[in-house]
Amino acid sequence: MYDWNRQRPSAMPSHRYRPAHERVEVPLAAERAWPGRRITEAPLWVPVDLRDGNQALAEPMDPARKRRMFDLQTAMGFKEIEVGYPSASQTDFDFVRHLATPGAVPGDVSVVVFTAARRDLIERTFAAVEGMSRVVVHLYAATAPTWREVVLGHDRSELRALIRDAAGHVARLAGDRDIRFEFSPEVFNLTEPDYVLEVCDDLTTLWDACADRPVILNLPATVEVATPNVYADQIEYMHRNLARRDAVILSVHPHNDRGTGVACAELALLAGAQRVEGCLFGNGERTGNVDLVTLALNLHAQGVDPMIDLSDIDEVRRVVEHCNRLPVPDRHPYAGDLVYTAFSGTHQDAIGKGLAHHAKRAAELGVPPERAPWEVPYLPIDPADVGRDYQAVIRVNSQSGKGGVAYLLHTRYGLELPRRLQMDFSRVVQRATDGSGAEITAEQLWELFHATYLAPGEAAPLVSWSTVETGPGVHAFEGTLTSGRVLRGTGNGPLSALSAALAADGIETDILHYAEHALDPGRGGRAIAYVEVRAGGVTRWGAATDTSVLTASVRAVLAAVNRAIEPAAHTG
Repeated sequence: MYDWNRQRPSAMPSHRYRPAHERVEVPLAAERAWPGRRITEAPLWVPVDLRDGNQALAEPMDPARKRRMFDLQTAMGFKEIEVGYPSASQTDFDFVRHLATPGAVPGDVSVVVFTAARRDLIERTFAAVEGMSRVVVHLYAATAPTWREVVLGHDRSELRALIRDAAGHVARLAGDRDIRFEFSPEVFNLTEPDYVLEVCDDLTTLWDACADRPVILNLPATVEVATPNVYADQIEYMHRNLARRDAVILSVHPHNDRGTGVACAELALLAGAQRVEGCLFGNGERTGNVDLVTLALNLHAQGVDPMIDLSDIDEVRRVVEHCNRLPVPDRHPYAGDLVYTAFSGTHQDAIGKGLAHHAKRAAELGVPPERAPWEVPYLPIDPADVGRDYQAVIRVNSQSGKGGVAYLLHTRYGLELPRRLQMDFSRVVQRATDGSGAEITAEQLWELFHATYLAPGEAAPLVSWSTVETGPGVHAFEGTLTSGRVLRGTGNGPLSALSAALAADGIETDILHYAEHALDPGRGGRAIAYVEVRAGGVTRWGAATDTSVLTASVRAVLAAVNRAIEPAAHTG
């Protein structure tokens, strides 16, 4: 242990567990080619929500939910969908029979049905798909040593013979129908590489795999036990050594027990995989199947068309949540409610500047913002690509800074706060949020801004006022207070004349900063003025709105002065 690392041993019995390299041979350690490759096209995506995902639900889907999930997946553009395990339950069998109804399945979509390597289950599966076209029969058997010896009670040769017999039965029942074959050596990632290669080569020979009728060999990381590079090495070994590689669609089915299912799938694609089975948002046993939404949008973020439609991610999420009766977490990649949201002040500042730069660049290129190249800090993709707007990109809490506050007031209310006013108001917001630690909404921000900077001007004791130009560069101000007292002053402009009138009444006033802009387009629209004033030795900001810029300016000065001379009476 290094001196700089003061961590102590945990109380957990880690010695009980063997690392993956001691449990299974890991081939290709010196020959791997996948690290130097790039993913340049989408694989064939195969959602298994209706089978593998469904069996993991506390409340499995009823027929209506199954149908809604299936319709969502076809609408998204999936062309191969695993629809059930018809020999496992009557509900699955009936749903597959429902899909056998003419017109129930789009003509370019293949349905996949799942079956264990047992004759009676295979026969039940074929009964379910009777009359259907474009069917894939997915045969599986557990091949890893612990599973085959402890669970199934077979040695290598016995299990190999059992799988060949089952595959032969599948071929006989299929005959010359429009049925393709898939095989999964379950727990592939813990199976001896030479053994799984023997079993797979048996089946491509028996099923007479050819380029016109390829066999799908699906290699699952049924229980994730190693770092993703190990899975990639295993996939590359199969990719290089399969006897009929050109007649095989090499598929992967990663689970997420170590939290690296997405990485396993991506590295497997680099290693030669062409097809990925998974679930929308990663539902599945234990920590789930690999998440097809994350995988697809990872490709999108690298400039690769994912070949499925995720342009309305919230609708996809709503349907999946309804069907699974499980929520998608707020921090789920790409789809969670908060994944395009920044609370941190430094993040907000960078995002706000990045969005402004993006809009300017789009204008320079003469293209809409949604078509311009995307380079905005902290946002890997444009939220608009998946149907999100920018209203929730920046949200404010006690961790936020001036940039986030200013962004919300600008996007919701059109305010363009001067930088020093941003800093001043962010301190006001900080005080308001520090106590509760809760988020503050844009509406609450506006209420706080109004109470702090505008309300003091609305409460100023000035009944009436006027300003006139009495000569070149000379302005006179006259106002009447509620007490009846009259203020008078002159200056080189209306506001300097107002300052002089206040000074004559005993309030020394210096205007340090002034800014104004229109709030509403067109003539007769409202304007807002922001004024920073030093009065009585105290510096304060004020603001005001009016259809007259001059009226807004005068009221903003009065707001700032009122705050300076009565600091305890007003927020901030």
